[in-house]
Amino acid sequence: MRSLQFTTESSSDGMVERDFTIGDIPGVLWSPASGAGRAPLVLMGHGGGTHKKHRAMVGRAHLLVTRCGFHAAVIDAPGHGDRPRTARDEQDIAALRGAQAAGEPESPVVVPYNARLAEAAVPEYRAVLDALQELPEIGADGPVGYVGMGLGMAIGVPLVAAEPRITAAVFGMTWPDALFEAAKQITVPVEFDVQWDDERIPREDALALFDTFASPEKTLHANAGAHVAWPLFEADSATRFFARHLGADHR
Repeated sequence: MRSLQFTTESSSDGMVERDFTIGDIPGVLWSPASGAGRAPLVLMGHGGGTHKKHRAMVGRAHLLVTRCGFHAAVIDAPGHGDRPRTARDEQDIAALRGAQAAGEPESPVVVPYNARLAEAAVPEYRAVLDALQELPEIGADGPVGYVGMGLGMAIGVPLVAAEPRITAAVFGMTWPDALFEAAKQITVPVEFDVQWDDERIPREDALALFDTFASPEKTLHANAGAHVAWPLFEADSATRFFARHLGADHR
């Protein structure tokens, strides 16, 4: 197994930030600035076209670390952040931009693109989890969660279906077309976010995916508004969800 190498470390606002690499996979781990003993880990997936240190990732990590005392980690998806794009990535991105400019549906481009990235990213996340669980502050027997929106959900649904160490998950905001078979295999608690007036992802498709999750405990959070109007208070809700299911009292 490829070893974890920490490359930089900084601390601010109650949180320690450590950049790491595992082979050619770049990631970041956020941890409490103070505290002793092991704590749960929440893996995160960033959205399409962003990166591991996008403000959404830093904001979620801050909530999980400072309110719950958890660790939070995310890696750059293939072709994102500090990872080079392939020629195929460039072709898919150009096709997406063309569809958007022409007012055509995005899903014929985004769904196979996301599925291709997920196929590569799922084993990467599992390798990262292997490495992080060797750290004494996380450990091999601690609870693990996953949260991802957009591309983070496209990666997260097959990841959670394949990875028994993940015991709770928060998803939302992506096309579900390629995710139904994996969703049938997910039995852990799920919180699922939907924008009721989403102009990009059909409401009926999102609701069908929610119905497909095999989890006995699953919660649908539907908010009025378009795709870009996703409310920030859902990040607080996700934090409370993980506090309940990973064994910490929400502060």
